[in-house]
Amino acid sequence: TEVKMAKRLFLSPSKSNTAGVKFGEASFDLLTDFLVNLDKRNKDDLPSSTKYCGNFKNKRVIGEYFRILSLIIIIIIIIFARFMVKYIEDFITAPTPKGATSNHPRSYEDAVYNKLKDKFPLIIFSCVQLASKLSLHSHMIDNNTAVHFLHSVGCTVSKQALLESELMVLKGLKFRLNVLNPLTYVEILLEVLGHNEPSVPLKHLYHYCHHVLQFISLERTAIYETLLMATTECVSPSKEQREQFVPVTEDCMLLGVGVIAVAAFILRKWEQVVGELSHITRISKRSITDFAHATLVHIVGISSSVTPLS
Repeated sequence: TEVKMAKRLFLSPSKSNTAGVKFGEASFDLLTDFLVNLDKRNKDDLPSSTKYCGNFKNKRVIGEYFRILSLIIIIIIIIFARFMVKYIEDFITAPTPKGATSNHPRSYEDAVYNKLKDKFPLIIFSCVQLASKLSLHSHMIDNNTAVHFLHSVGCTVSKQALLESELMVLKGLKFRLNVLNPLTYVEILLEVLGHNEPSVPLKHLYHYCHHVLQFISLERTAIYETLLMATTECVSPSKEQREQFVPVTEDCMLLGVGVIAVAAFILRKWEQVVGELSHITRISKRSITDFAHATLVHIVGISSSVTPLS
């Protein structure tokens, strides 16, 4: 189903500026192209989602190493998760070396762990470095700074080892780093929302979207587990149900509307925003509500028995 574009375009749209982003600057045609392209790329990526996709996107993997608090963590998690999924898939599909014992079944988890345990902190930091080079809003981390920092946290590495680690990540991703991230979806959807509903306070909404997106990035596993249980209406979803749910966890358009919906609920603009988001993306109000509810449950820190959004 094609994505619906703005219903009307105003000649003098109001401008707002939060974190260097200005809304109301894009033309109707340009914004239409952006939205359609985002939707197409999102749908094209979903069929390639594997069961490993979400395993490297939780806060324990990234946050507990470096306590990163800025939005650049989103880019870091995407780069890291893509590399690790590709690495594990390549490892599993690699032929067994000649002479290797076949008396016992191969333990992939142990094998991957043994191979990566010493490199793991360095791989994570390489992803931090690469993300810093992609972001226009952060300082690039040079090798001198990187080596000094790693030494300060007990990782004694050379500049050469740092370069080799970064190159390993780059090769693993086939040098394709500039992938779409959830913030792009949030910003474009807000832009369209502003054209359709000029009374929506985009500046304040965007401010809260930043915090909501950070929270979802850090609490991803718990939030999607809550959403899975709500979707399946089952406290203990089966393996098959979990595998079928993987594309939902990788759906950037759903994540984008979910982030905006949660921010709208916090600002008490729920009714004003959610219907329009559903119109723009053709994602049902029920799906948006379920996502927002699953997120808000964890924001307020209470059980999932909290009264659902209407």
